[in-house]
Amino acid sequence: MELFAQTVVNGLLIGGVYVAIAVGFSLAFGVLHIIDFAVGEWVILGALVGWTLTEWLAVEPLFLLPLVAVGFSLLGWIIQPLIRRVVTGDRPLPVLMGLVFTFGLGILAQAVAFLVWGINRRSIASGLGGQAFELHVAGISLTIPVLRLVMFVFGMAVVAAVSTILRRTRYGAAVRAAAQNPVMAGLLGVNVDRIGRIVYAAYAAITGAAGMFIGMLFAISPEVGLQYTTFAFFTVVLAGMGYVPGVPVAGLALGLLQSLVATSRLGPRYVYLVVFLVLYLILLVSPRGILRRGWA
Repeated sequence: MELFAQTVVNGLLIGGVYVAIAVGFSLAFGVLHIIDFAVGEWVILGALVGWTLTEWLAVEPLFLLPLVAVGFSLLGWIIQPLIRRVVTGDRPLPVLMGLVFTFGLGILAQAVAFLVWGINRRSIASGLGGQAFELHVAGISLTIPVLRLVMFVFGMAVVAAVSTILRRTRYGAAVRAAAQNPVMAGLLGVNVDRIGRIVYAAYAAITGAAGMFIGMLFAISPEVGLQYTTFAFFTVVLAGMGYVPGVPVAGLALGLLQSLVATSRLGPRYVYLVVFLVLYLILLVSPRGILRRGWA
């Protein structure tokens, strides 16, 4: 029983990692209608930049999160007009065009990462790494890694902040209007282009910061970006494409599923197979995601 409970806790904390990565991805699709297949490379670049800054400045990497977020937001602000140019105009299948463009952007980012940082795996040294505390519930002793708990809180806080902004503020109303009908929103005075740049900048900032957490938790190198792209895509599809409030539910469910499969008789080798199968079955029943609120 104790092993099962620990497996569940580990799965939920791993799910927090997926939530942190996927929330920006879901936001970008919901507002910009872009399936960004470079999300994994944003994560890895965030981790590698965080590692470099930590080595240079010799400070706790958590203190560098705002700096990395600002830097990646500026990068997203610069890149978004290029993506918008690809997915607007008279081009057919704009979503597919955006997917192809970001896939190529991801390959370019990976090549740059190989050129700058090489093939060696790196890990960001944090003072919280290796720290954990014991939690006793109903006679069961659970180990809670502090760093994973911090990332879990980070992911949930980002989802709460994004959802609050979208639902409770005038700017959020403008963002939702631009997502639903950009032409009509523009006629009503909404600066759709500016909103697109701000949203993509926020997405890049969130994903780069999440990458720093990934670098603190796991060894990273340029070639593992596709792994995080895959799990981000799984999480967003399971949540319902473009439905940000569904991301925590989907991310936690995915992390729990991964943890249970990895500790079962099947073993870690079958994690992707089981995840694909579960995702396929859920989408057969509910194409709009697990909460039936996303894009069909």
